[in-house]
Amino acid sequence: MVVKITAGRHVLKAKLDDSAASRALWGKLPLTLPMSNLYGREMCFHFGPGGLPANEAKDQGYKVGDLSYWPPRGSLVILYKQNGEVFNHQTLGHINGDVSFFDKMDEADVTFEKAS
Repeated sequence: MVVKITAGRHVLKAKLDDSAASRALWGKLPLTLPMSNLYGREMCFHFGPGGLPANEAKDQGYKVGDLSYWPPRGSLVILYKQNGEVFNHQTLGHINGDVSFFDKMDEADVTFEKAS
């Protein structure tokens, strides 16, 4: 499952993992989400608790470019900068490309759609 992600003039592609949460996200596409910059490392949108299945969430680190789900607030997260934190989340997939431009955005409408 490959997702096209558009934020302003930036276009990226992410490959989703084969998990219940990733398949649930895939089933919701296309989506345009108002994402906010949090903690100087991530762009985030809150679906609300239960937004995606989270049966595979665990305490773990992350890689720059990971697309993750944070269960407590039902948050879809694009991780664009590393700070070494370990937190409870479920990795949904990984974005191939430079995501550092998110550091300059406070908020952005980000579109997720199935790539052809």
